[in-house]
Amino acid sequence: MQITVKLFASFRIGRFITAIREVGGETAISDVISQLGIPAEEVGTIMLNNRHADPGQLLKEGDRLALFPLVGGG
Repeated sequence: MQITVKLFASFRIGRFITAIREVGGETAISDVISQLGIPAEEVGTIMLNNRHADPGQLLKEGDRLALFPLVGGG
């Protein structure tokens, strides 16, 4: 199935901004994060179809996944 993945900030370095990816039927968000080589502890916010999501959530055909890194500062 196909999903759209959009990366933000430092996650774009050496990767992409937006891409359509082919994933298997029982793919969780955490699987995509791992496939992209993003350390799970660096993920700050996960949005799936414009709603907050958990890494264990399974993806469906046509989903739009957005990944944001942790933000530092003060």
